[in-house]
Amino acid sequence: MNPPETTMKNHPIGIFDSGVGGLGVLREIRKHLPHESIHYFADSRNCPYGSKTKEDALSLSRKNIEFLLRQNCKLIVIACNTVTAVAIKSFRSEYKIPFVGMEPALKPAALQTKTKKIGILATESTLNSKRFKHTFEQYAKGMEVFVQPGYGLVELVEQRTQNSDHAQRLLTQYLLPMMEKGVDTLVLGCTHYPFLMEMITKITKNRVTIIDPADAVANQTKKLLIQFNLVSNNPHPLFHFFTTGNKKIAKRFIDHAIKPPYILEQIEI
Repeated sequence: MNPPETTMKNHPIGIFDSGVGGLGVLREIRKHLPHESIHYFADSRNCPYGSKTKEDALSLSRKNIEFLLRQNCKLIVIACNTVTAVAIKSFRSEYKIPFVGMEPALKPAALQTKTKKIGILATESTLNSKRFKHTFEQYAKGMEVFVQPGYGLVELVEQRTQNSDHAQRLLTQYLLPMMEKGVDTLVLGCTHYPFLMEMITKITKNRVTIIDPADAVANQTKKLLIQFNLVSNNPHPLFHFFTTGNKKIAKRFIDHAIKPPYILEQIEI
């Protein structure tokens, strides 16, 4: 990857996810980089990516990237663990701009756990990926790691039913076996899962440390912008949101992530 032109300093950061999950990442990036404009693309119509084939996830992600490049984005954050796991290496070789990805935060979990028992809640695609297996081999030595695919959780968030009885039943089914095995640290391996934090905390009764990698992603984004001399000093950053899903639902989530003004468009690509 060649360093981008420094004339791109005030170009926006691009973020995409298979839905609204990446808005938590956007919120952290805003804290670390308050002068950056951001274009966020939520492909809610094709959500979730975690249940798709690798080929379909790659195809959809390339469309997302090409769309954000047409918006003159200077860096792209792949706010999706599934896509990061199966495709970020390919994208870094194909495109000339920096990419920041998501992956289950095993390293900080290994540093924080006292029982040396870690739980990971992630999509099946993430857990089955080569990237996750490499991360596991690198950071999970001497640890007991219990993995659980979060079947159905992304859909609950996208439908704004993350506090429903159904959500509680699913999370209880997924989390109680980990708790019974002595897990004291839980890694959220999907950007949608922090939206379930209230329910997760209720079920675990505050007995586990919950790790959300959004802060680490924001730090890495800042690091790369500094490295390539791309940090913006714009006093009036702009926020532009695009969704392939329901505009009203997207707006409710966005309003929890940032304060207006912002632009929201429903699009097809």
